[in-house]
Amino acid sequence: MIQIINNVLSAEQISRLKQTIAQGEFYCGKQTAGWHAQGVKHNLQWQAAAEVNEQLQLNLLQQLTQHPQFSALTYAKKMMPFIVSQSADNGGYGNHIDDALMHGEQMVRTDISCTIFLSEPEDYEGGELVMSLGGVELPYKLNAGDAIIYPSTTLHRVNPVSQGQRLVALTWIESFVSGCEQREMLYDLDCARKAIMQQHGKNQEFDLITKTHANLLRRWSTT
Repeated sequence: MIQIINNVLSAEQISRLKQTIAQGEFYCGKQTAGWHAQGVKHNLQWQAAAEVNEQLQLNLLQQLTQHPQFSALTYAKKMMPFIVSQSADNGGYGNHIDDALMHGEQMVRTDISCTIFLSEPEDYEGGELVMSLGGVELPYKLNAGDAIIYPSTTLHRVNPVSQGQRLVALTWIESFVSGCEQREMLYDLDCARKAIMQQHGKNQEFDLITKTHANLLRRWSTT
């Protein structure tokens, strides 16, 4: 399930975030790639003093996790610290699969990948995030402040940036519900019950869907 989450960050929040990013520096991104991906990774990744990084992490985490769509889509259990990635001068990231296990402050099984776009699409040429699904390629180039989440099992790439600069923030999520199909069914049920509530109020159909949603979540979740 690939889903776009609009307006995770406002223009003002992005501006403040870029002021924070300006307090650090960018370094070669190959050092954080798995051995199988180092040959196709051509980006720069941000580093800063501990207190500056902490400020950035807190701001991004709060804005993403407080978005109502995020919780309904992910059932997040653990998250990796955000990585800020910059691509320019034909930099990008060839076809790859994200590592299944990542080490942050704790081990995280990567069920879901998340990219928050920090540059407007007209600010750079190329740089599309391309998903490969069943032989079909799906390119994404979102507005600044929008996020996309997708299963970490998805083969994907970032096309080379031929002009301008592409800036994004990345994180990976371990979900209480590890199966993508199960998360999609729970999300559909949640959307359906919210639509019923909005149109008809709390009625019998709302209660039945809510019961099924809760019981499936209870059955599929891990602690």
